[in-house]
Amino acid sequence: MREIDITQECLDFIDSQPERVTEKFLQIIEVMGEIKIVNSNFVKKILTTHFYELRIKAGNEYRIIMFAIDHLNFAECTKVVCLNGFHKKSNKDYKKAINQADKILEDYLK
Repeated sequence: MREIDITQECLDFIDSQPERVTEKFLQIIEVMGEIKIVNSNFVKKILTTHFYELRIKAGNEYRIIMFAIDHLNFAECTKVVCLNGFHKKSNKDYKKAINQADKILEDYLK
Protein backbone atom coordinates (compact mmCIF):
# COMPACT_ATOMS: atom_id res chain seq x y z
CA MET A 1 0.00 0.00 0.00
CA ARG A 2 2.71 2.52 0.96
CA GLU A 3 6.37 2.33 0.01
CA ILE A 4 8.72 3.30 2.86
CA ASP A 5 12.28 4.34 2.07
CA ILE A 6 14.80 4.81 4.89
CA THR A 7 17.93 6.94 4.47
CA GLN A 8 21.27 5.78 5.79
CA GLU A 9 21.20 8.54 8.45
CA CYS A 10 17.89 7.21 9.71
CA LEU A 11 19.08 3.59 9.69
CA ASP A 12 22.17 4.59 11.66
CA PHE A 13 19.96 6.32 14.24
CA ILE A 14 17.61 3.33 14.56
CA ASP A 15 20.51 0.88 14.85
CA SER A 16 22.14 2.96 17.60
CA GLN A 17 19.07 2.73 19.87
CA PRO A 18 18.32 0.08 22.52
CA GLU A 19 16.93 -3.15 21.06
CA ARG A 20 13.42 -2.48 22.38
CA VAL A 21 13.29 0.94 20.67
CA THR A 22 14.71 -0.45 17.42
CA GLU A 23 12.05 -3.17 17.36
CA LYS A 24 9.26 -0.64 17.97
CA PHE A 25 10.50 1.59 15.14
CA LEU A 26 10.68 -1.30 12.72
CA GLN A 27 7.22 -2.56 13.70
CA ILE A 28 5.60 0.83 13.20
CA ILE A 29 7.42 1.39 9.90
CA GLU A 30 6.04 -1.97 8.74
CA VAL A 31 2.51 -0.97 9.84
CA MET A 32 2.83 2.38 8.02
CA GLY A 33 3.52 0.44 4.84
CA GLU A 34 0.39 -1.67 5.21
CA ILE A 35 -2.23 0.66 6.72
CA LYS A 36 -3.50 3.85 5.08
CA ILE A 37 -4.44 5.76 8.24
CA VAL A 38 -1.95 5.54 11.11
CA ASN A 39 -2.93 6.65 14.62
CA SER A 40 -1.78 10.18 15.49
CA ASN A 41 -0.03 8.77 18.56
CA PHE A 42 2.53 7.38 16.10
CA VAL A 43 2.52 9.72 13.08
CA LYS A 44 1.93 13.42 13.42
CA LYS A 45 2.45 16.48 11.21
CA ILE A 46 5.15 18.86 12.41
CA LEU A 47 3.47 22.26 12.36
CA THR A 48 4.88 24.95 10.05
CA THR A 49 6.88 22.37 8.07
CA HIS A 50 6.27 19.88 5.28
CA PHE A 51 7.50 17.03 7.49
CA TYR A 52 5.82 14.39 9.63
CA GLU A 53 7.24 12.68 12.67
CA LEU A 54 7.16 9.04 13.66
CA ARG A 55 6.82 8.98 17.43
CA ILE A 56 8.00 6.25 19.79
CA LYS A 57 7.79 6.38 23.55
CA ALA A 58 9.88 3.74 25.26
CA GLY A 59 10.93 5.27 28.56
CA ASN A 60 12.18 8.27 26.59
CA GLU A 61 10.72 9.93 23.52
CA TYR A 62 12.24 9.14 20.13
CA ARG A 63 11.33 10.71 16.82
CA ILE A 64 11.99 10.08 13.14
CA ILE A 65 11.46 12.93 10.68
CA MET A 66 9.59 11.76 7.56
CA PHE A 67 8.55 13.32 4.27
CA ALA A 68 5.55 12.27 2.19
CA ILE A 69 6.91 12.22 -1.38
CA ASP A 70 3.78 12.14 -3.51
CA HIS A 71 1.04 13.87 -1.48
CA LEU A 72 0.79 16.64 1.11
CA ASN A 73 -1.48 14.49 3.29
CA PHE A 74 0.27 11.51 4.90
CA ALA A 75 -2.86 9.35 4.79
CA GLU A 76 -3.06 9.79 1.00
CA CYS A 77 0.60 9.32 0.13
CA THR A 78 1.97 6.12 -1.37
CA LYS A 79 5.67 6.84 -0.79
CA VAL A 80 7.38 8.08 2.36
CA VAL A 81 11.03 8.62 3.13
CA CYS A 82 12.32 8.42 6.71
CA LEU A 83 15.05 11.04 6.80
CA ASN A 84 16.63 11.18 10.25
CA GLY A 85 15.93 10.50 13.89
CA PHE A 86 16.53 12.17 17.21
CA HIS A 87 15.98 11.69 20.90
CA LYS A 88 13.48 14.34 22.01
CA LYS A 89 14.60 16.07 25.17
CA SER A 90 13.02 19.46 24.52
CA ASN A 91 11.25 21.38 21.76
CA LYS A 92 14.62 22.91 20.81
CA ASP A 93 15.64 19.52 19.40
CA TYR A 94 13.08 19.88 16.60
CA LYS A 95 14.74 22.86 14.93
CA LYS A 96 18.11 21.10 14.64
CA ALA A 97 16.49 17.85 13.42
CA ILE A 98 14.33 19.68 10.86
CA ASN A 99 17.34 21.56 9.48
CA GLN A 100 19.18 18.26 9.14
CA ALA A 101 16.13 16.65 7.50
CA ASP A 102 15.97 19.49 4.95
CA LYS A 103 19.58 18.81 3.93
CA ILE A 104 19.05 15.05 3.73
CA LEU A 105 15.86 15.50 1.69
CA GLU A 106 17.63 17.83 -0.74
CA ASP A 107 20.32 15.17 -1.34
CA TYR A 108 17.70 12.41 -1.53
CA LEU A 109 15.69 14.19 -4.22
CA LYS A 110 18.74 14.80 -6.46
